[in-house]
Amino acid sequence: MDRKDIGSWLSGPKAALEDQGMDFGYPGQRFGLPKQGMGSVARMGRRIVALTLDWTAAILVTHLVFPDLVYGSEGFAAATLGVFAAEVIVLTSTTGATFGYKIAGIKLISVSSKRINFLKVLARTALLCLVVPAVIWDRDGRGLHDKAVGTLTMRTRP
Repeated sequence: MDRKDIGSWLSGPKAALEDQGMDFGYPGQRFGLPKQGMGSVARMGRRIVALTLDWTAAILVTHLVFPDLVYGSEGFAAATLGVFAAEVIVLTSTTGATFGYKIAGIKLISVSSKRINFLKVLARTALLCLVVPAVIWDRDGRGLHDKAVGTLTMRTRP
């Protein structure tokens, strides 16, 4: 065992396989998307900005709709999660993008020829609200919630 063996272990399996000559390509390549710019896979930075905007909007709506709930309480947190889920379900099923997605320049698309129907949006949102499926993703940046329903987040502007 030498430094090279430990280095490959620390850098992860992808780096070790790339050192052996395996080419993983860029995110979205296997779906025929461009490497960067409009139409490419939305990177994590844009997605985090969109999520932050959506969550902030959900907090503000919760304050307006449920004025008796105290910020930081369990009731307020549950109501905020409900408002967030409702926003994601309604906007994604009707327009293909949430409030935050539109501002960040992201759209949800299907990786197959099948349309993204209401049940797929409902399942994706339920998995998104569980958080864990959304933070485990593949080389294309697709979280488990996207993989489960066959969707991908795509950039709609540069």
